[in-house]
Amino acid sequence: MIKKSDFNFELPEANIAKFPLGNRDKSKILIHQNGDSQYDVFENIGKYIAPDTLLVLNNAKVIPARLYFKRESGATIEVLLLEPVLPASYEESFNATASCTWKCIIGNSKKWKDDESIFLAENPSVISARLINRADRIVELNWDDGSSFSSLLDTIGELPLPPYLNRKTAESDYQTYQTVFAKNAGSVAAPTAGLHFTDIVFEGLIEKGIRSTEVTLHVGAGTFLPVKADNVEDHEMHRENFEISKDAIKALLQNTKRITIGTTSLRVLESLYWLGVQLREGNESLLVMKMEPYEIESTLTYEDSLSEILKYMENLKIYILFASTEIMILPHYKPKSIIGLITNFHLPKSTLLMLVSSVVGETWREMYKDALAHEFRFLSYGDSSLLYL
Repeated sequence: MIKKSDFNFELPEANIAKFPLGNRDKSKILIHQNGDSQYDVFENIGKYIAPDTLLVLNNAKVIPARLYFKRESGATIEVLLLEPVLPASYEESFNATASCTWKCIIGNSKKWKDDESIFLAENPSVISARLINRADRIVELNWDDGSSFSSLLDTIGELPLPPYLNRKTAESDYQTYQTVFAKNAGSVAAPTAGLHFTDIVFEGLIEKGIRSTEVTLHVGAGTFLPVKADNVEDHEMHRENFEISKDAIKALLQNTKRITIGTTSLRVLESLYWLGVQLREGNESLLVMKMEPYEIESTLTYEDSLSEILKYMENLKIYILFASTEIMILPHYKPKSIIGLITNFHLPKSTLLMLVSSVVGETWREMYKDALAHEFRFLSYGDSSLLYL
């Protein structure tokens, strides 16, 4: 049994970064290797990464997913878009010009009647929302001005900041809460480990012979859910959709020294291993369940598993693999895909902290203690770390 209390520490409010630094790459970075830590500025990260290393980044782009509607009674209903239902693909849903259906988180849902249409609080004529499935939190959105849903969202939506920032979204967040490599729209949270990178940092890495490849994992609001269960294994992991190209699979196969930029990229790479195991056994569900890594024994190497995926894609003549994951990376799990992880500093008792423990073991405690002593800034807009297995 893994207890959430084993991952508690005191995080002073003063160490929570409410806003980013003016220059992304001036953040502090803690480099942890062989049980020891050293400190630097993020712009110097290339000093600590060997040539021929492959960086794996999540190019997900955060959407202005929070919408405020009002009932005729005056009650405000908050709708946070999570993932498209109809059309089911992000691209098709964002390109829709009249209607689409999304799974949502709904604030004040008790005051929203089933099948009732409600209207945008600030401009009722722009768009309406109808609750069509309360149990699954499915909302139908309708508009009639002919604009695409993505352009409409850019006009009426609010960028959803993490709840622990405890502040309203500022105009500056629309730029600072996106990575410089953000591309595929659909996330409701940024892959924040990537927020420290700048074009100049990437140029320096390329000059050193450090390569990169991209995956997409649409980060869901579940990443912020606190662990309530005493036994961590009972925590519900929300399903997240991800995609990866054939070229990215080949890059992973050709480069065994891999470092993921962020926990989301690591979740993709570890999920790929278990997808390959499934495909070897004839299972084409393309879904990795929460406890799958602990319930299935496999002797496949990581490269063998990737080869299974590549063969599957070639047989189907597809360039992009679309899949889903609920994978829970716990302290006793040893990542198969990487030599290191770039990540921020996380909340106490969180699944992200447990993932960090799977990389560095029990030394996470001393590492976090040192980071606090060196006045590191924590969470989404905070400082960075480079952790080696």
